[in-house]
Amino acid sequence: MKAEKISDAQPVFHEIAPVYDKDSRILILGSFPSVKSREVGFFYGHPQNRFWKVLAGIFNVPVPVTIEEKKEMLLAHRIAVWDVIASCRIIGSSDSSIKDVVPNDLGKILSGAKIERICANGATAWRLYEKYTKTAAGMEAVKLPSTSPANAAWNLERLIACWKTYIN
Repeated sequence: MKAEKISDAQPVFHEIAPVYDKDSRILILGSFPSVKSREVGFFYGHPQNRFWKVLAGIFNVPVPVTIEEKKEMLLAHRIAVWDVIASCRIIGSSDSSIKDVVPNDLGKILSGAKIERICANGATAWRLYEKYTKTAAGMEAVKLPSTSPANAAWNLERLIACWKTYIN
C-alpha cells in the first residue's frame, strides 16, 4: 500500500459552523476538524479527545454527549468555538501534514460577540492563528496544551488545571 503524499491530497473544506452568540466572551480555536469531527459534523468528535471532559471539569458539570448538549454548555459559559482553518490539504487528521491553508474569517465572531480572550487548543492552532489571523483579529491568543489524545504528556487533571486559568 502506497503512503499518501500531501501533494496528492485534495483540499478539504471546513463545514462545521462556529458556535457563539452575542454573550460569548472566550473564543477557543482549534486548527482544523479531525476526520472523526468531520464525520460527526461537530467539534472534537473523536471519543479520545479530552476537550469536552476538560470543559466539563472546569465548569463542574456532566460531560455533554449530544451536539445540542455541547452547544448549550458552551453558550451557557460564554464560550465560542471555531477553527483557524477554512480549508487546507491534510492527510487524515495529521496537523503536521497541513498545507495550502485558507484561514477562516474570525471577523463574524469578533463583531458578533464581545470576545475578551482567544485561546488556541494546542501549539498548531496557536501557530496557525499567529501566522494567518492574528493581525486581522487584533488580539493575542493564549496557547493552551492540546486536548488531543496525541498529547499524552498531559493527563486530564493537568489539562483541567491549566485550562481553568484561562477558561473561567
